[in-house]
Amino acid sequence: MKRKKAPEGGASWMDTYGDMVTLLLCFFVLLYSISSVDEVKWKALVKSLNAGDEQEIAEMVIEKSKETVANNGEDEKYKEDMNFDELYKLLKQSVKEIGIEDQAEVSKGDGFTFISFRDKIFFDGDSSYLKKEGEKVLDAFAKVLKKVSSHVEEIQVIGHTSQGDPNTPNNVRIDRTLSALRSMEVTVYLQEKNVISPDKLVSVSYGQFRPIASVKTKDGRAKNRRVEILITENNAVAKNLEQYYEEVYKEK
Repeated sequence: MKRKKAPEGGASWMDTYGDMVTLLLCFFVLLYSISSVDEVKWKALVKSLNAGDEQEIAEMVIEKSKETVANNGEDEKYKEDMNFDELYKLLKQSVKEIGIEDQAEVSKGDGFTFISFRDKIFFDGDSSYLKKEGEKVLDAFAKVLKKVSSHVEEIQVIGHTSQGDPNTPNNVRIDRTLSALRSMEVTVYLQEKNVISPDKLVSVSYGQFRPIASVKTKDGRAKNRRVEILITENNAVAKNLEQYYEEVYKEK
């Protein structure tokens, strides 16, 4: 019995295979366009497909991808090299986005930006343990700082406590140690973020001895318990703390 011949005019399996290879190539080109460049692996993949002009296409895609990476690098460099004057605006925006406008005040002057973090945003009472909420605030601060770090001369992290009893000063050792540990914890956390050279980070503590409000009221004592961050610009005129305070707190 003779075997019947396949009907003429049907599509060749080579056509189907060619279409499949083309679709696969398009798929891998799409994947490649959103991935990192690996020229050796890409060329090996194209070679394995064994199609006519894929090698040429692959080389074009590789070159285009390299151009994109280079351009993105330039964009990133631009974003991270913003002018010092932009720092105040970025910090104000960050404070608003985090929702701590009632707990942090951002000020600026000639050659400096100043932030005062109120009361318990970083620490609980009589504690130097940095809270998770405080870490999130510092994370946002570090991202902003990175964008202008090349323009920063120095960052001072200043720790303060408040006299608990209006009629009796705090124990000197406990008071000084607590404010020093608090400023140190914030400084260390920022240093671990690697957003600025460690030699530009300075930890300072004053205990209860630089109040900005009366210790006779609960609200005044809450204002005195604070962590301040003073950021100075490269080549700015040096000032003492009282001069900065006069500009920052003069209307408060």
